[in-house]
Amino acid sequence: MNPPWTIPEPIPEAQFHEIRLGMIFDHHKWDSQFEDIESLSRRCLILDSDAWEQLRRQSEQLWTEALAAEGEVMNRPDLCEMLGLGRRLEKACTRTARRVPSAAMARIMRFDFHFTEEGWRISEANADVPGGFIESSAFAELARGCYPGARAAPDVGELYARAVASSLGRGARVAFVHATAYTDDRQVMVFLAERFAVEGLEPVLASPVDLLWTDGAVRPAGGGGAFDGIVRFFPAEWLVNIPRKNTWERFFHGGVTPQSNPGYSLIPQSKRFPLVWDRLRTSLPTWRALLPQTRDPREVDWRDGGDWVLKPALGRVGEWIGIRGVTADGEWREIARSAARHPEFWVAQRRFTAVAARAGCENLYPCVGVFVVDGKACGLYGRASRAPLIDSRAQDIPILVGEPIAKDRRTQVAALGEYR
Repeated sequence: MNPPWTIPEPIPEAQFHEIRLGMIFDHHKWDSQFEDIESLSRRCLILDSDAWEQLRRQSEQLWTEALAAEGEVMNRPDLCEMLGLGRRLEKACTRTARRVPSAAMARIMRFDFHFTEEGWRISEANADVPGGFIESSAFAELARGCYPGARAAPDVGELYARAVASSLGRGARVAFVHATAYTDDRQVMVFLAERFAVEGLEPVLASPVDLLWTDGAVRPAGGGGAFDGIVRFFPAEWLVNIPRKNTWERFFHGGVTPQSNPGYSLIPQSKRFPLVWDRLRTSLPTWRALLPQTRDPREVDWRDGGDWVLKPALGRVGEWIGIRGVTADGEWREIARSAARHPEFWVAQRRFTAVAARAGCENLYPCVGVFVVDGKACGLYGRASRAPLIDSRAQDIPILVGEPIAKDRRTQVAALGEYR
């Protein structure tokens, strides 16, 4: 099957050097290297414009279906218990007479697409705190100058800021909640803060422990007026670790200060989300068509053969993904032991065959992340790996949109590989 992209010649060394410096000093991409691996790739993926339209439509449908299912699951404690969140988070995500879901605004998600022998498939939804803003916005725009005729997708940072400004109004004071000790989290919030300021908002960078809730409204712990809204880049499952006085539950229920995203975004974020589908009234045709079959590890024989991929319910950035024959043997054994001992926190997902792009003398396995802000698809976040697994060792690759690819074009894709 011909893939809907081209992999042109890499960005020239001199231009890439300038782009890299611009990413670090102008756009706050401070983690430009992971171990001995350059985080930014000189390669670029140019997506067929027809494929972009297809991904745009599918992502918006996934977003709509996810929110409908989320609302239904919140009313069903029995379904929340199936998501592998742990007792306290399950309770926090459940609606009761005393637990009213916290106010939401500017909901944002990112769906990760892979092109397979059967067409596009998604590996997961990043519904809680999706990353990739800097790379999707700045890297793509800088790379665009190297490839005449190609264009960047709509800027997710800009559209995200506009969505919040539309919800709260210009001049609103917004708490940018994140793990302040982590450079890779801080850089994202600094980048977004600049975009939000352009839209007339006042972003205030803060840790969850810098906030106090009073009657559902949040204000600085050190004193001062209440915030008008919250933009959170602190994983919801980490909130249970903050001090009791900071009332982490208000990120889930009882909060009147509008949040992007509320803590109950964990519902479609969980890899065990598909396990509740058959018990819902909500129809999920796009999810069912695009997400590989997902089962509780106790229901399938994942130990023999390579038909199943093991994933933790709340795994992020490819951590603890177990693919037999791809994951290192020692790591696979550790993952297998954990899934066997605590299957309620894991899933087995049907392994699919992805198309690998030939780039020079090597194969690249690209992942195309599509953001959706308040129902509108925008930025494209690209990552690519030389191995059939997208994890922390994968490189960021700019994704641009080109002209439609002729149906009879000879593909440069020569190899097929297994992908999560």
